[in-house]
Amino acid sequence: MVEAKNTTINWVAYKTTSKIPVKGQFTKVSFENAQKATTISEALNGLKFSIPVTSLITNDTIRDAKLKKFFFGTLKNTDAIIGEIKMTDEKSGTVNIMMNGITKKLPINCIINQQMVTIKATIDLNNWQAQIAIEALNNVCLDLHKGPDGISKTWTDVKIEVQTILNYK
Repeated sequence: MVEAKNTTINWVAYKTTSKIPVKGQFTKVSFENAQKATTISEALNGLKFSIPVTSLITNDTIRDAKLKKFFFGTLKNTDAIIGEIKMTDEKSGTVNIMMNGITKKLPINCIINQQMVTIKATIDLNNWQAQIAIEALNNVCLDLHKGPDGISKTWTDVKIEVQTILNYK
């Protein structure tokens, strides 16, 4: 069974043309239909989740406020990132993610270490038509997103890493 208290959601976004990482985390997640299972695939397959965007932290309160207001606040109907996992086998599958009023399928890979499961994926925010939100964030962070070349850039790819301890035996 997957439990919210045993789950962490980390992400890495990028700024400047040098692609400097900006790390953050969502501190809350809820699962709609977590159930007891005998395998990892069984525990994850069909699992629905909701991540409130207000739970975003980067250890910089000013940055957090800008991300919540100018990025997520610009997206349509995105108080939470909602999704459902579909496993192909014990190590791979997809997740349907709804953000900005759009649901898209994203491939995921799972790394298993005993009962610890790490799910990795990379999101291209263009697939959720988030260009206006990216532009709004880049405009408010204009100087902070400038590299040595003087160009301000906010990248559209975001790496996601979810870790959870499954109680499935």
